[in-house]
Amino acid sequence: MNDILAFLAVARAQSFTKAAAQLGVSPSALSHTLRNLEARLGIRLLTRTTRNVAPTEAGEQLMCSVGPLFEQIASEIEKIGELRDKPAGTIRITCSDDAAEQHLRPVLADFFKTYPDINVEICIDYGFTNIVQERFDAGIRLGESVSQDMIAVRLGPDWRLCVVGSPAYFASRPIPADPRELTDHNCINIRHSINGGVYVWEFENKGRKVNVRVSGQLTANSNIPILNGALDGIGLAYIPDFMAQPYIEDGRLVEVLADWSPYFDGFHLYYPNRRNTTPAFAAFVEAVRYKGK
Repeated sequence: MNDILAFLAVARAQSFTKAAAQLGVSPSALSHTLRNLEARLGIRLLTRTTRNVAPTEAGEQLMCSVGPLFEQIASEIEKIGELRDKPAGTIRITCSDDAAEQHLRPVLADFFKTYPDINVEICIDYGFTNIVQERFDAGIRLGESVSQDMIAVRLGPDWRLCVVGSPAYFASRPIPADPRELTDHNCINIRHSINGGVYVWEFENKGRKVNVRVSGQLTANSNIPILNGALDGIGLAYIPDFMAQPYIEDGRLVEVLADWSPYFDGFHLYYPNRRNTTPAFAAFVEAVRYKGK
């Protein structure tokens, strides 16, 4: 049974390295386990190349037939756990680091004290992760990006992006009065996914929309190094207002083009439309949901 679970992990991840990390074993040990399983069954389950791993026809059949059965077993065991006096279990969340900082960090300390048997695993990712395929319990995205077949729970108010730079940066650069003037500035780009393009800065003022493709020496896939780059005087950053506000207030950052900064539909926790959510997950949702106006 453990060998079949190992096979399912490799077949789904299509990678010995990723599956080994999930299972907490070495890739070589996992490969040895799969070869022994194939030898006992007398049929090849995986096609291996130097670049990837994929299930054979027999492997695909095994994955489709027994995979749901193991999921059902896990679900039934989870239901038994619900009979405990206190909610328990592990909740896996995928989100960006700014969302985690803004909406998870403020509640987790008290949440863990209240529910000592609940564990939360946070995976930082700016890409559009398929939470069903990657087996996450939930994800966090802007409300406008959540699929209609998902349940969405608002985590906070709407927010806007703002262009900020350090006083040292502006000491030798003119303050832009129009978004198109940003092409003459050293701007810090964000690339949300490894294979994706850099984000084109979006602006709006009185119904007039302007998109600007900026350039600069620094590009990151996270807002934290972008914020730090602006604080260090490397260039201009376009970051959420809640990240920039403390530094604007203490004078370490200066905001420009405020009239052009558009609002977004806040962060939402989203998860599949399941009829049976565990008490642990229900408690987590209640802890993080937006309780403002």
